[in-house]
Parts: sequence; C-alpha cells; structure tokens
Amino acid sequence: MRCPHCGQVDSKVLETRLADDGYSIRRRRECLECNNRFTTYEKVDDLPLLVVKKDARRETFDQHKILNGLLRACEKRNVPLDKLENLVADIERSLKSNSLKREVTTTEIGEIIMKELKGIDKVAYVRFASVYRDFEDIDTFLKEIENLINRK
Repeated sequence: MRCPHCGQVDSKVLETRLADDGYSIRRRRECLECNNRFTTYEKVDDLPLLVVKKDARRETFDQHKILNGLLRACEKRNVPLDKLENLVADIERSLKSNSLKREVTTTEIGEIIMKELKGIDKVAYVRFASVYRDFEDIDTFLKEIENLINRK
C-alpha cells in the first residue's frame, strides 16, 4: 500500500479489525520509510451502483459525497463522525442489497438520508433539507420546522 505522505510502497500493518459491521477490514499501517501512520480499508469489489442525477446524467455512487453533505449539515452539532460514517455505509449497503436494480436516483438517496438524519439531529435535518429541497425563502424553512414540531 502506497504511503499517502511520502509515496513509498513498503508499509507494515500495526492493527487489523473489522469495520462497517464486518463488510470491510480496517488496517492501521506504518510507512517503513517515513514512519507516518495511516489507515486503509478493504472491502469486496462488487458491481458499481449508478446514481441518476436530476439532469439524467449517471455517475458512480460515491459515499464521500454523502458524507461531505452530512458533515456540512452537522457542522457545530454534537454528532460523532463514526455515527455519520456508519450511516453512509448503511445507506450504501441498503441501496445495493434491497434492490435488483443497479441505478438509484438522487431523490431516493436524499429521502433516505433525510429520514435517517431526522432521527439523529433535528437541526442537521433542517440544514440538509434546506439544500436538498432547495428552500427558496424563510416560509419554507418555517413550514419544515412546524412539521417537525407537529410530529412530536
């Protein structure tokens, strides 16, 4: 595995453990050249899941995009990173296993994220919804907040 710091290909494995509920392996490594430590993940290479965008373009599912969106929504909130990483892994696993189709729309993904995020943090949910649903004005925000309050 190539060191992300110096580019050297020789490293030693310091620790190995299961990640993503056993769907991947996390390895902690140390570069033999610069002694920097880094983490790698191994998982089964399967058929890619394609995401159909609103303009009908298709691209490969990228869990980093979802994680980045969640991180922005949860900024300055008390939501642990590992909880968000597990959420993204669960969403990907669910999309791949619960369907025979190899394509999923951004709308389907967004609705799943919003449903899960609502149970994690209400403020992050409203932030994510404001971008995902493209809130135009304060009235839209108020309606979404009122919906949250009324569901309690």
